[in-house]
Amino acid sequence: MITLNEVARLAGVSKSTASRALSGRGSVSAATQSRVSAAATELGFVASSAAESLATGRSRNVAVVTPFINRWFYSEVIDGVESALIGAGYDLTLYRLTDNVDQRKQLFDYFLVRKGVDAVIALTLFISDDEVRRLRKLGKPVVGVGGLIPHVPTLSIDDVVTARRATEHLIELGHRRIVHVGGDQERQLDFEVHSNRLKGFRIALADAGLSQDDDFYADDFDVPGGYRSAQKVLANASNRPTAIVAGSDEIALGVIMAARELGLDVPRDLSVIGIDGHPLGETFGLTTMNQHPANQGSLAVAQALAQLGGAWDDTDDTHLELQVDLTLRSSTAPPVA
Repeated sequence: MITLNEVARLAGVSKSTASRALSGRGSVSAATQSRVSAAATELGFVASSAAESLATGRSRNVAVVTPFINRWFYSEVIDGVESALIGAGYDLTLYRLTDNVDQRKQLFDYFLVRKGVDAVIALTLFISDDEVRRLRKLGKPVVGVGGLIPHVPTLSIDDVVTARRATEHLIELGHRRIVHVGGDQERQLDFEVHSNRLKGFRIALADAGLSQDDDFYADDFDVPGGYRSAQKVLANASNRPTAIVAGSDEIALGVIMAARELGLDVPRDLSVIGIDGHPLGETFGLTTMNQHPANQGSLAVAQALAQLGGAWDDTDDTHLELQVDLTLRSSTAPPVA
């Protein structure tokens, strides 16, 4: 195994100079840094992360704590986090966390402490005041994605506004019988995504004077859930809506599949709009409110690294509201007279 001493000897410098040149810390001339880098490349030297951690007190490792790993939105945000971390020379450690009290205690008392991560990104997961205090006491910056957390800088979309804008798009097209297919209100995600999107939908209907009783169908927040709900919504031809606002793009895809199975044409017989920006949306011609989840991951990394760089106030709870773009495709159109 090639050592730092061998790199220093080939470059004609001391071991400490070679270390500063490779780490980018300390005063080293550009010519010396170039010479040391060339020597390291020639010898195939890879710096020991453990040694760097001992020298700097940093592990160059950031933890992402998330309630789901196998759902598209979460994996897309994590992909954005990983890409940004790799570009900055950091590793990613991923933890899946539920509401189980013992599991949370083990994570915050052991894994995030003893595994030596430099910062924590909480993905659509509420962290309690006590958990935040424990991380702050250890000097670990925290960034939240998906909603407000006291004393933690966060970023998220406004789910109420996003669902309202999606509904207004259908109203502007001329639709008057509109239904929302969303998540089960009894099985909320943290930050009440399901109820906030329902709230935004109903605000738009009320503003347009279109409020109705049977305006909401709930199931799982995925393709099968959307399919099952659409089978119920579209079964009665005499009371069938002309448009559906889906709580997510995956729900919207299930709705489109069910509509086609029932012989309905999208958008001639039924307009469908989703929320998220799922890549399959383009294949299905889905109009959506694109929230750019991968970009959310990279923004979270930028905030975490800024805190590590010294821009850290442990009372900072600045919230960045993210832009959501209406992406028009072929799944929405004016209703047939």
